[in-house]
Amino acid sequence: MERIVTPPRFDWQEKVESYGMSYHTIDGQPYWDETAYYSFTSAEIDELESATEELHQMCIKAAEHVIANKLYNKLQIPPQAVPLIERSWENDEPSIYGRFDLAYDGHSPPRMLEYNADTPTALLEASVIQWFWLKERFPDADQFNSIHEKLIAGWKDLKQYLAEPLYFGCVKEAPEDLGNLEYLRDTAIQAGLQTDLVYMEDLGFDSINGQYIDTNDRVIANIFKLYPWEWLINEFFGSYLEQSGIVMIEPAWKMILSNKGILPILWELNPRHPYLLEASFDPDHFRDNFVSKPLLSREGGNISIHRNGRVREQEGTYGGKGIIFQELAKIPSISGNYPVIGSWVIYGEAAGIGIREDASEITSNTSRFVPHLFR
Repeated sequence: MERIVTPPRFDWQEKVESYGMSYHTIDGQPYWDETAYYSFTSAEIDELESATEELHQMCIKAAEHVIANKLYNKLQIPPQAVPLIERSWENDEPSIYGRFDLAYDGHSPPRMLEYNADTPTALLEASVIQWFWLKERFPDADQFNSIHEKLIAGWKDLKQYLAEPLYFGCVKEAPEDLGNLEYLRDTAIQAGLQTDLVYMEDLGFDSINGQYIDTNDRVIANIFKLYPWEWLINEFFGSYLEQSGIVMIEPAWKMILSNKGILPILWELNPRHPYLLEASFDPDHFRDNFVSKPLLSREGGNISIHRNGRVREQEGTYGGKGIIFQELAKIPSISGNYPVIGSWVIYGEAAGIGIREDASEITSNTSRFVPHLFR
């Protein structure tokens, strides 16, 4: 695993925009960063793929454990969410994707930092943007990236179970969310599904017939929502979810896996597993060199690093909502950059990686996306 500096394409902005990435620059700084790339060996890619497959299976078993033993309080999942979780699990409601964040240096086994199981982004850049970069810059190299093909295959398989059109929803005024959503929608269209777009703010509810509707009063029977479950269930229209019978992708059981409370449960079920970091709900479990994370933190918000008696906290809006404690991962520092590998699970299978790096060990919403290849 190497980080190699390389000149960017002179017209890279226009090229990534042509593939739907309008959010390539954040606050005047590149988010898509092709001034460097990460190079792997085929053996390292095989290790990342195997780790992702095994972690996914461990997470499915951990979700089953939580449901069977009704451990919802440990994750501070509210009572109104429990029937939705259990119904979606019993009905085997479909999941199309998720992303593990891994610490990896090419020498030690990959270690799971967390699982973005509900609303992961950075999908468009992992699937399409870095692939076309590779084909233009290094056509003789390869890339761990079958995301696009697996998405289309997954939607094709789901077509028989879904009432069409399949709606795709996110909030307004969120370019990154919309870019990822429209990419996912495009893969569904390529799979032969009829689709439509609805903004979450525009969802309506027909109280007479007990159904969600769009702005044209058409019934929404299924929706892929790029919108967190913990927001959905706490809003007014969320109170109708059980009554309506609407099928949502990602399903409600993903509330268990997107919650960082799954990390201590995974460690409890799989102690000293080489792909896991030790984790606990107990604030006294670690004396030093650990990380504290809110149960529902996103983009690094309110994560604190405790090292050698000092504490460094990332600002955010997720404090005071339950905390877990995790062994401090050894994220490699390469030329002053800390890379975190996002390893994608598409329709139950490992499908590729995307890498985000920062000058900080905590990955935030402004951390750069850097492409990769292997030979």
